[in-house]
Amino acid sequence: MPTALVTGASSGIGLELAGLLARDRYDLVLVARSRERLETVARGLAEEFGIRARVLPADLSDPAAPAAIAAELSASATPIDVLVNDAGFGAHGFFAARPLDEQLAMIQVNVAALTHLTGLFLPAMLARRSGRILNVASTAAFQPGPLMAVYYATKAYVLSFSEALASETAGTGVTVTALCPGPVPTEFQKRAGTEKTTLVSGPLSVPARAVAEAGYRGMLHGRPLVIPGAGNRALVQALRISPRRLVTRVSRKLQEKRR
Repeated sequence: MPTALVTGASSGIGLELAGLLARDRYDLVLVARSRERLETVARGLAEEFGIRARVLPADLSDPAAPAAIAAELSASATPIDVLVNDAGFGAHGFFAARPLDEQLAMIQVNVAALTHLTGLFLPAMLARRSGRILNVASTAAFQPGPLMAVYYATKAYVLSFSEALASETAGTGVTVTALCPGPVPTEFQKRAGTEKTTLVSGPLSVPARAVAEAGYRGMLHGRPLVIPGAGNRALVQALRISPRRLVTRVSRKLQEKRR
């Protein structure tokens, strides 16, 4: 059976994507920080779908983590047919008021680790002329994000990087897809401190399962970009034609917490 590597697999969109891959008979390599949660997920998916699920606990804020993951898979001769880069986190508040170490760790997880893992596994996919990569970005990628400045910037990178790779890999048998959800009710919101913002509590929210299904379908069809939810697609189109100063002002308003 083919094998899929999923980061951020212990909860939220990553967990839902792991379930969809298991349903379609992919063996899994599951990556997240918590071994206990990963083992629970792996055991459940293996029992339900009859696949093999391997756990590789790792903290992707450690620059050495991607190479360690690849080395372990190479040692067991485990080729990766699908790479899902879902791991990521955000933090709410003024950039100057947040710990700088936190912001740099965010760049490491959201940008550097995603790029590193892609660089480690894409060449073998190209050599086999077969493979799929799904990078989880966000509708945040289309605008500046006051009060979440670094998070929004990291997602802009993920979108730009993914769309460029989708062009570079065209006709090779390998596809690259950027999944750009709007607000999704997951543990991400609690960790980021955005539960009470206007954006998260508004009508653009889409459940994690629906986001995962849209991204998974898009990946299987080789689509470069997937934006789940009609409201989010309309928002992105509006952002593309609106003055940047207005976009930034509205973005900040949506990130402000309700009183």
